[in-house]
Amino acid sequence: MKTYLDCLPCFLHQALRAARMATDDEKKIKLVLDEVGMMLPTISLESTPPESGRRIYQKVHEITGNFDPYKEVKKRSTEEALSLYPYMKSLVEKSDDRLLTAIRMAIAGNVIDFGPNKAFDMKEEIEATLSKDFAICHYDRFKDSLNRSDKVLYIGDNAGECVFDRILIETLDKPVTYAVRGKPVINDATMEDARQAGMVGVAELISSGTDAPGTLLNTCNEEFIRRYDDAELIISKGQGNFEALSTQKKTIFFLLKAKCPIIAKHLGLNVGNIVLKEAEMSA
Repeated sequence: MKTYLDCLPCFLHQALRAARMATDDEKKIKLVLDEVGMMLPTISLESTPPESGRRIYQKVHEITGNFDPYKEVKKRSTEEALSLYPYMKSLVEKSDDRLLTAIRMAIAGNVIDFGPNKAFDMKEEIEATLSKDFAICHYDRFKDSLNRSDKVLYIGDNAGECVFDRILIETLDKPVTYAVRGKPVINDATMEDARQAGMVGVAELISSGTDAPGTLLNTCNEEFIRRYDDAELIISKGQGNFEALSTQKKTIFFLLKAKCPIIAKHLGLNVGNIVLKEAEMSA
């Protein structure tokens, strides 16, 4: 997905929010805004938003000296999600279609995002997502691909959300490799966050190696690229991964809630819509 003009002020707003999370030093926060502001003219509209996001968050880290400003926030969101795990698990087990309900549950977790939106209630989001119609739903295609695949590559998004992903992974009944970010960026999940979410023993955990807020393949490590190239079925969670991977010629299914008006417009949806979408250029 390309960058739109409306992405530019959002980048500046995200830089301000991240800088305030990283430090109380007003001079450093002002310097972050100055540096990111000067960066905006160099951003190509043909680039993906995660490419620019990577540069912006690197600048925040460089200036503030804080390389994981969302560390405590991530920990708390995971703890809250874990407290809801028995409730979520019971909803899935009691449902008429366990797989579809688990997919809805995973999408409900996509509300845990401190990039474009930070106001949410987990339990309310679960209840709303379970009753909401999909704006795009390629469920039959997903089931067919799952049945044909021996294993799944699942690309995670945010910390806390990992617990919701765990519900879906436990329902897939296939060996799953779960990929997380290589370094902290916003509240995206790292290996530490996935372990806290109870993912050990549920899936094989790997790092993609990237420090971008989306899976930019040219910044990923060799192991991830090998797994990606060999993958029969890929589940991609969240907006950042959609922005980075939406034109890839792979069997990828995107699970997300449209929280950003630009992504919603790009997909022809409304903000708040939920999506299970197969990549348009899938092989």
